[in-house]
Amino acid sequence: MSAVPPPTPPEPWAGGPVTERAHCVLAANPGPMTLDGTNTWVLLEPGSTEAVVVDPGPHGEEHLRAVVAHVEARGARVALTVLTHGHHDHAEAAPRFAELTGAPTRAVGRGHDDLGDGDVLRVGGLEVAVVATPGHTADSVSFALPADHALLTGDTVLGRGTTVVAHPDGELAAYLASLERIQALTGGGRVAAILPGHGPVVPDAAAMVAIYRVHRAERLEQVRQALADGAAAEPDPVEGVLRRVYAAVPESVWPAARMSIRAQLEYLGVGGGVSGRGA
Repeated sequence: MSAVPPPTPPEPWAGGPVTERAHCVLAANPGPMTLDGTNTWVLLEPGSTEAVVVDPGPHGEEHLRAVVAHVEARGARVALTVLTHGHHDHAEAAPRFAELTGAPTRAVGRGHDDLGDGDVLRVGGLEVAVVATPGHTADSVSFALPADHALLTGDTVLGRGTTVVAHPDGELAAYLASLERIQALTGGGRVAAILPGHGPVVPDAAAMVAIYRVHRAERLEQVRQALADGAAAEPDPVEGVLRRVYAAVPESVWPAARMSIRAQLEYLGVGGGVSGRGA
């Protein structure tokens, strides 16, 4: 959840096979915040009968049964479900999916707390490494597929547009550190492609992360300028920044823009009705 749409119509994304081990089953929940819908990822080692499912998505019996049917059509069963974070469009259906499959669910936070940074999940010959990438939310994690040189990023990096730092749960300092961490993985050749939570696969992970880091730096500078131009003196600096910096953003995503603005103001140490660190 969290994209600011690009200004030009994007190429449609329908999911499907993307690497030797990863297949996307696209949920039917398109929208301004979800792009084409939520990407539910099925991870399966070639020749294995045990699959890992990442982000079963929002409530929707038809989608969940489509995921199960895809796994069964490949002669496998769902052995484990993992979540990139707890937002409803990724995790809401997890309890029902567990009922359908009998598979355990692992995640960070919201009653789970059983995935740790650096953990390696081994299921049916498949290896999935847990990479903590907080910032979009406090519980955000990514999953590396070393054999495919791919990283499943949830909402930390999207296939199109940029993501929201979902203040107060999300934090900009943590998000910037997560982008730096992903960039380090791309620099070492360990990650070539990004398999996002929304939108198409990103074949050049390094280039996309560089774009995200530049975007964040530019946004911060725009917010600083907006504050200097008078937003800081307004009763609600968030609205002052929104008018000056995000005027071209569709109103449908203003709630997300406000969250990102609050995260940026917190990062810059600006009060004025915005909860600061430790508040």
